[in-house]
Amino acid sequence: MADILRIENLSGGYGLHDIVTDISLTVREGDFLGLIGPNGSGKTTLLRLATRILHGRKGRILFRENDIYRMPLKEFCQQVAFVSQDIGTNFSFTVMEIVLMGRIPHLKRLQAETRRDRDIARDALSETDSLHLKDKLIDELSAGERQRVIIARAIAQQPRLLFLDEPTSHLDIGHQIQTLDLLKKLNRTQGLTIVMVQHDLNLASSYCDRIALLDTGKIFKYGAPEDVLTYRNIESVYKTVVLVNENPLTKKPNIVLVPGDKLCAQRSI
Repeated sequence: MADILRIENLSGGYGLHDIVTDISLTVREGDFLGLIGPNGSGKTTLLRLATRILHGRKGRILFRENDIYRMPLKEFCQQVAFVSQDIGTNFSFTVMEIVLMGRIPHLKRLQAETRRDRDIARDALSETDSLHLKDKLIDELSAGERQRVIIARAIAQQPRLLFLDEPTSHLDIGHQIQTLDLLKKLNRTQGLTIVMVQHDLNLASSYCDRIALLDTGKIFKYGAPEDVLTYRNIESVYKTVVLVNENPLTKKPNIVLVPGDKLCAQRSI
């Protein structure tokens, strides 16, 4: 498949302080890529650079061979969506109004939403199990419900590339699986390319086709889950002891944490 995103020798961060340094990464059309790594390793910064929230100090980012900062913003937003880790809202909009905001890149200036736009928004709410919330105010919802609505807004944008920063962090385990099942379905049936920051290594292992392990602003390892999620790689980057075996259902790596007291007891034997 062709490359949809190519990051070349990228360095950037906040002010004069680089958080990521000389990162090169290629994402193919239809990939489901997970970005993992300890806190402060540069995962969220990399997403913000790739979505034009931040501007890199060095290197370049190409979306379908086009420099993202030379693309008209409207054209970029018609094809690329971003679900932030921050799901707060500043105004008390209804859920339907929030999701319809995903249609803004497809509208002309001052154009009102059409029936088709509303149908797309309703479909996005249905896909995220949120249609029953459509008339509620966004600030009346739980954190998990708000997260699903924000994902619905991104889906309503109809992007070809979707970035998500820890999309399951506010969800219970049932909605974690439901959300990731939805993303996987969109990835497989619609060819939506997904790049997702994920702290849960087992969720990343189960759902992602490829994984980039970041450490101190650089890519430590990039490849298939079974190549990245080895106990040596995890222990080297996270500085903790783990066991890695095979998930009997998915055949993907399964990471087992080792409590410190158990490790000390084992060493004392």
